[in-house]
Amino acid sequence: MQQIRFVLNDETVVIDSISPTTTLLDWLRETKRLTGTKEGCGEGDCGACTVLVGKVVNGSLVYRSVNACIRFVPSLSATHVVTIEHLAGPNGVLTPIQQALADLHGSQCGFCTPGIVMSLYALLMEKPTPSRAEIEVALQGNLCRCTGYESIFRAVEAAAASMASATPDRLTLTRERIIATLNDLKPKRTIRIFHGQSRSIIPFNTADLADAYATEPNAVIVAGATDVGLWVTKQMRHLSPVIFINHLTELQTIEETADKVRLGAVVTYTQAQDVLAKNFPALGKLLIRIGGQQVRNMGTIGGNVANGSPIGDTPPALIALEASVTLRSRDGARSLAVEDYFIEYGKQAREPGEFVEALEIPKLGTDEFYAIYKISKRRDEDISALCGAFKLKLDTAGNVASIRIAFGGMAGTPKRAAHTEAFLTGKPWNEAIVNAARAELAKDYTPLSDWRASADYRMLAAQNLLTRLLLETSGEKASLERYAMLEAGE
Repeated sequence: MQQIRFVLNDETVVIDSISPTTTLLDWLRETKRLTGTKEGCGEGDCGACTVLVGKVVNGSLVYRSVNACIRFVPSLSATHVVTIEHLAGPNGVLTPIQQALADLHGSQCGFCTPGIVMSLYALLMEKPTPSRAEIEVALQGNLCRCTGYESIFRAVEAAAASMASATPDRLTLTRERIIATLNDLKPKRTIRIFHGQSRSIIPFNTADLADAYATEPNAVIVAGATDVGLWVTKQMRHLSPVIFINHLTELQTIEETADKVRLGAVVTYTQAQDVLAKNFPALGKLLIRIGGQQVRNMGTIGGNVANGSPIGDTPPALIALEASVTLRSRDGARSLAVEDYFIEYGKQAREPGEFVEALEIPKLGTDEFYAIYKISKRRDEDISALCGAFKLKLDTAGNVASIRIAFGGMAGTPKRAAHTEAFLTGKPWNEAIVNAARAELAKDYTPLSDWRASADYRMLAAQNLLTRLLLETSGEKASLERYAMLEAGE
């Protein structure tokens, strides 16, 4: 009999039948009766359902905060799931962050407090003395409408100050035992779980993934589930079979050479943050505005490309960088430009049985300027109305030697502004030319109106971003000062 095995708090769980779309939140509350994990938005926005999921990475146990409401149980093989009930020590002794939140009035109604505790506990494990900015980032995915964040910030700072003298908590004391247990629970072959007519497939390696997808070309491949999870919780879709790939280490590699960065398809936003911020600062800043910390811990850049959303944030950024995507099947692998991967709304250039294996991103030249601008109603944790990416190179005379412009949210797919690029190339990079180029964008895009933005707004915003690019590359002191303020979020 094939089984999914993982550790829940201090209990080893063995499951031989479960729906592929059973969420961790529902399973915790309805099957295990662990009701400290709350249900709020059901789409990974509010953070009330936050739990920790730990796994062994290069011999170490790494815990990340995740949204239980969109995490499917079959994706938990050989992990350690930690809920709020497990944090307090013997006799109800609270962890420093729990005690500080209680002492400094960091909770009022308390509904969202368990999720806040889990997010902050994860932060303090990774960064024992976090800055105010790091605390804010950790709380991007946790909404509190009662307490106000200032008292929560003070609680984190107080907890950090007391941790050095605090009694080691359960996760610290049991770390070596959990590592040994998770290593024993790692599957030795592909797992197939049946639940009525529904099926979950957990491939042992990438070759088994290719075989499974060749046999089941209509299966849904799930990495982070930050999009697919909403198909279930909001659209009530029945999905089967589902192939889970978030555990495949072969697809989690990050390689950096002198001229490019290569990301495996299952590298999460969190895992990619450092290497992308180092090589492409604008892209590193964009990642911090994608979802909350829990979403970035689950979501993958490969998945953001693979699902082909016209409002995905990373595709226009990758198109501007001339990135390529590697597609793999049982018959082998092939590479194509990311811009050629998107054919039309809902259709991508994948043959039956092909899946995204990796992304390759050429590094910038020293004379290339790269910028990304995301327009959304909220600065943090919001979907784009549009997202524009630009790569510009000027010659010694100040003319446009080359320019690449890509937008998401302006068409049925992420798309380059080919007419605008052609108009600008070879011309002086100045206000008169850029003002004329603004009209060219109307030849490249026919945006739609929806609840995020009207077509007219999208077009005007895109034109204004082209002007912003000019201001930021003009060297004018006022423009550079304004740019610095925008980068600081002022």
